[in-house]
Amino acid sequence: MIMLEHGRAATRLPAQDLDRARAFYADKLGLEPVEERPGGLLYRLAQGEFALFQSAGAAAGSHTQMAVEVDDLDATVAELRARGVVFEEYDLSGLTTHDAIADVVGNYPSKGGVGERAVWFRDSEGNLIGIGQPIH
Repeated sequence: MIMLEHGRAATRLPAQDLDRARAFYADKLGLEPVEERPGGLLYRLAQGEFALFQSAGAAAGSHTQMAVEVDDLDATVAELRARGVVFEEYDLSGLTTHDAIADVVGNYPSKGGVGERAVWFRDSEGNLIGIGQPIH
């Protein structure tokens, strides 16, 4: 019997240039891989993990490919901006950012909140990364 609900999610992100991606994640995000193998770098966060893998294909970058939930979005955005991260701005039906931050009303109320504040940025390889903070 397959029991996916007992599994852990792990993201895989493509990188055309693994050295460039490693430098971006270290310099801009302050993250170092916990393990590496030929063609891949593994990163662990407080909860969950992600890997960058060498790929000849380009990231679509048209949708969120990985998201990280934080307790203080404003402080996180300020720190990442100081490190040179450039955040996306959106003015779409149902999603508008103000100073890069969007309020997503009603986003996953089962998590104990009424919505989420969120930002997005692209890594050096074009992957679209989201950062969110639940609104309680």
